[in-house]
Amino acid sequence: MPGLHENDLDADPVAQFSAWFAEAGTDAVALVTASADGEPAGRMVLLKGADERGFAFFTNYTSPKARDLTANPRAALVFYWPPHRQVRVAGAVKKIGAEESERYWRSRPRGSQLSAWASHQSEVVPGRHALEARVAELDADFGSADVPSPPFWGGFRLVARTVEFWHHRDDRLHDRLRYRREGDRWVIERLSP
Repeated sequence: MPGLHENDLDADPVAQFSAWFAEAGTDAVALVTASADGEPAGRMVLLKGADERGFAFFTNYTSPKARDLTANPRAALVFYWPPHRQVRVAGAVKKIGAEESERYWRSRPRGSQLSAWASHQSEVVPGRHALEARVAELDADFGSADVPSPPFWGGFRLVARTVEFWHHRDDRLHDRLRYRREGDRWVIERLSP
């Protein structure tokens, strides 16, 4: 498989990411956060947009990840697309505005909306039956009306400071090309594997 060369890259890391992302066929990404006291945590989330503003995902604002991001608003994303590609993104994190979060909420299936209301994310539950019963109760309560977005739910956007593209090469001589924000421009650097 051919390697990754500096002259193969778009000058804009989001454009380069978008090209690879379109080929990947998945929106799953590992989100890495750290608590206020530095305890790291990682989990998979779904990327819901990438543009010049950053990389967007949505969650319950009372979840451990949201608490980490509120206390320590920096994070990293790691995309891995076997067998040859990885992208790492690191930077500051900001809450997405209510209007944009509401637009995304409206695009979600009703079942996902009800589940967001029913789940106290990462809290212990007596069993799956309790979650299913709560979803059924909420579905009956809302009836045929639209399910409103919960006040404890919305999005975050990671504003990239660095974006690194990794491409597998034989004999562990992989290509690693990093975009690093320098003022209002991006600098591309090759990193040793």
